[in-house]
Amino acid sequence: MKATLIVAIFLIAIGVVAFVYQGITYTTREKVVDIGPLQVTADTTRTLPLPPIIGAIALIGGIVVLVVGTRKK
Repeated sequence: MKATLIVAIFLIAIGVVAFVYQGITYTTREKVVDIGPLQVTADTTRTLPLPPIIGAIALIGGIVVLVVGTRKK
């Protein structure tokens, strides 16, 4: 019972986070110029989009697991 409750809460949290943020943004540092002692770098910001359907599936799945887990009591 406890494992299903933890899984349900985890899925609900993932679903809510996916709806709120709608993507993960991260920054990478790339070398632009590397000539001897001269080095120039550039920071590039990239976004990994999370479609709302992923959030909906996780949220609904978490609710279903929560309801099914409490009915087995």
